[in-house]
Amino acid sequence: MAQAQAQVPHPPLEGAQLVIGTIAVSLAVFMNVLDTSIANVSIPSISGDLGVSSDQGTWVITSFAVANAISVPLTGWLTDRIGQVRLFMASIILFVISSWMCGLAPTLPFLLASRVLQGAVAGPMIPLSQTLLLASYPRAKAPMALSMWAMTTLIAPVAGPILGGWISDNISWPWIFYVNIPVGAIAAVATWTIFRNRDSVVKKAPIDGVGLGLLILWVGSLQVMLDKGKDLDWFSSTTIVVLALVAVISLAFFIVWELTAEHPVVDLSLFSRRNFTSGTIALSIGYGLYFGNLVLLPLWLQTDIGYTATEAGLVMAPVGVFAVLLSPITGKILPRTDPRYIATLSFLVFALCFWMRSRYTTGVDTYSLLMPTLIQGIGMAGFFIPLVSITLSGLPGNRIPAASGLSNFVRIMCGGIGTSIFQTAWDHRTIMHHAQLAEQASAYNPVFDQSIRQMGAAGFSQPQAYGLFNSMATQQAAQLGVNDLFFVSAGIFVALIALIWMAKPERAGGDAGAAAAAAH
Repeated sequence: MAQAQAQVPHPPLEGAQLVIGTIAVSLAVFMNVLDTSIANVSIPSISGDLGVSSDQGTWVITSFAVANAISVPLTGWLTDRIGQVRLFMASIILFVISSWMCGLAPTLPFLLASRVLQGAVAGPMIPLSQTLLLASYPRAKAPMALSMWAMTTLIAPVAGPILGGWISDNISWPWIFYVNIPVGAIAAVATWTIFRNRDSVVKKAPIDGVGLGLLILWVGSLQVMLDKGKDLDWFSSTTIVVLALVAVISLAFFIVWELTAEHPVVDLSLFSRRNFTSGTIALSIGYGLYFGNLVLLPLWLQTDIGYTATEAGLVMAPVGVFAVLLSPITGKILPRTDPRYIATLSFLVFALCFWMRSRYTTGVDTYSLLMPTLIQGIGMAGFFIPLVSITLSGLPGNRIPAASGLSNFVRIMCGGIGTSIFQTAWDHRTIMHHAQLAEQASAYNPVFDQSIRQMGAAGFSQPQAYGLFNSMATQQAAQLGVNDLFFVSAGIFVALIALIWMAKPERAGGDAGAAAAAAH
């Protein structure tokens, strides 16, 4: 530790080096985040080509998510033993190799093994990208560095389904992985050119084998439970119950062990800091709501409104307009203002967008779909940057990689939890609303009776008329169910504002930037 603190910090990058370094890191992050969602719409193509069921094909997503979730919180531990730049370079190169292996996969087991490798090496990439960017910019421009990072992190999940669907429809599914090869090669060459002489000090410390084993056990169990819960009808399944028990018990042992270990694999003591805790929780719950709705909206459009996968993806595309335009502005004004104000405004914009969506009907038009999505870009521009600034505020430089890794781990887990909760809640709310609507199907209800008579006059038999009513009730129930979730999301975003104001950031972005620079 004393050796790391004694090292003279590297000066910020300037001119062309700063531009190239920013582009290199951003490309790596974009490639990484894109791969978390690009395969989602390609599962039918992959399953058909490899001769497996769609249920088996979903393990292509699950395998990546489990490996990624396990490796993200290990970032600080790996950084101490390998070095920031060497670890980041290794992540990029191995990600490219595993992407190539995924594209060449002749069987499902080979593809799953490649996806596990891809997810594992992708873990440290996002936290280290934050650290490298922050250390590359002058202290006063640290929020600008975060704005560059935020744009790629927010746009990639939206671009993934669009690009994945287009590639699957027009080329072939292996190319959803092959596209990573040129992007990763460029990012690797540029990263090594700019950052090779800016690595952190390597420290030799014992490996926390018990902590690592418990981490793999509880994260793996939880992730598989979340991914398979809906298919197995949650806790009515013995498999889900066993996974839940394993996750809870191993998590309890993990927390106790890591808080008492001399060289913990994950630094849980970070949660003793108010800024880190409130910033991480607000960011993670907000991201879980955002990601859950990001999955819910296209799913509803395709299953109930009649949109194709590509059309549903295009409805989500305008979210990037204001996010890209306003993120640099957010980065400029953040050093001169309290980040809690910007985060509050962002959460209010998210609440407004979800409230607007909660008023949708089955006859919703394109304008009504696009307008909240466009406005949401304003909220996204102020979402990541101030909250990451709050989370890292006041931390010493040598703890930035561990803090960034742990914060991103919680965020990614909340994204998966949000997706599972939203899909399950939508099913339950739809069933409830359908039952309420079906209660109206009675000959003693004059409105229902008149509707059936009108259908009969139009040439429908009574069974056909009842079938048509049931179809309409199903569509309306799904609409009411999705509206419920949009409304609840709006309310939670408003409630989260209180959590933001529990933080006491020491400076808006400055400390985070200074701390990251000191890490070198």
